[in-house]
Amino acid sequence: MSIPLVRLSSLDLIRGFVAVGRRMSITLAAQDLCLTQSAVSRQVHALEDMLGIKLLVRSHRAISFTPEGERLFRSADSAVQQLQDVIGALKGGGPAQPVTITSSIGVAGLWLLPRLGGFLQNHPGIDVRVSANNRVGDLRGEGLDLAIRYCPPDAAPEGATRLFGETVAPVAHPALGLAALDSPDVLAQQVLLEFDGPYRPWLQWSEWLVSQGWGPIKPRGVLRFNQYDQVIHAAVAGQGIALGRLELMAPMLADGRLKVLSTPQQGPTTAHAYWLIQADPAPRAEVADVIRWIQTEAATATRV
Repeated sequence: MSIPLVRLSSLDLIRGFVAVGRRMSITLAAQDLCLTQSAVSRQVHALEDMLGIKLLVRSHRAISFTPEGERLFRSADSAVQQLQDVIGALKGGGPAQPVTITSSIGVAGLWLLPRLGGFLQNHPGIDVRVSANNRVGDLRGEGLDLAIRYCPPDAAPEGATRLFGETVAPVAHPALGLAALDSPDVLAQQVLLEFDGPYRPWLQWSEWLVSQGWGPIKPRGVLRFNQYDQVIHAAVAGQGIALGRLELMAPMLADGRLKVLSTPQQGPTTAHAYWLIQADPAPRAEVADVIRWIQTEAATATRV
C-alpha cells in the first residue's frame, strides 16, 4: 500500500542513503555529495528513525545492507537514477549516461571499489555507478550494463567472460606474529574468522581442518560474519585468522596488510570463478572502456 505524498521521506534523506548504498562507504558518499561524513551519517540515521527500521549494518571498517535496506536501495537507486537522467537531459549538456556495474557486496568492497579510483582518474568523462548486492537479477530489466558474478563454469551464463578463479588460504595480519599453521596446537591458540554465508566447503574452517588431517579443534575464539568483506576487514584489524580468497585481496597481500600462512596440506579447492556478464553484446563506447579496464585488472589478479 502506498503512503500519502505528504508522508514521503525528504529527497535529501533518500539521496544520502542512495549515495552510501552506491559506494558502500559513508566517506566516499560524503565526497560525492560534497558534504561531511557526519552530515551523511545523520541523513541515514534520520531516514532509519523515520521508518523505524535499520537500513545498514555498521561494523568497524565496513557497512552492509539489512534485508530492508537492500530492498529500499534497489527501488530508491533506480528512482534517483531516473531523476538524474531526466534532469540531465532537460538541462542539456549534462553528463553522459553512467556505466552501471553490479557485483556481490564482497567483490565490490574488496576488489572493485579499491581499484575504481584509478580508472576514474584516467577516464574523467565516464561516470561509473556500482550496485553492490548479492542478488542475481536481470541486467537489461534493471538498467544495468555489467555484472561480476561468482559461480562454477556450468552456471555461468552464455557470453560470460571468465575473469579469474579462486585460491583460498589462511591469512592474517603480521601483528599476530604467525608465519605458518603447522600444527593443531598453533591453531588452537588463535581466533578464527568464519564466513557465515552460503555454505561453501572451501571457505569453512571445519572443512579446512579435515583437509589437514586434523581432528576437531577448539580455537581460542570464533568470530562469525555474514558478509565476506567483513571477514577480511577483521583480519586486517588483527582480530584473527581468515580463510582468504587471495585473488580478491591481492593489494592487501602486496602492501603487507595481510600475509599468507603456510600449511602442511593444501585446503579444499573449488572450480568456482568470477565472471563478467554484459547486458549488451555490442556495448556503447564508455561501457567497452570499463570492460577493458576490468579485464586488465583481472589479469593482475591471476598473478597472486
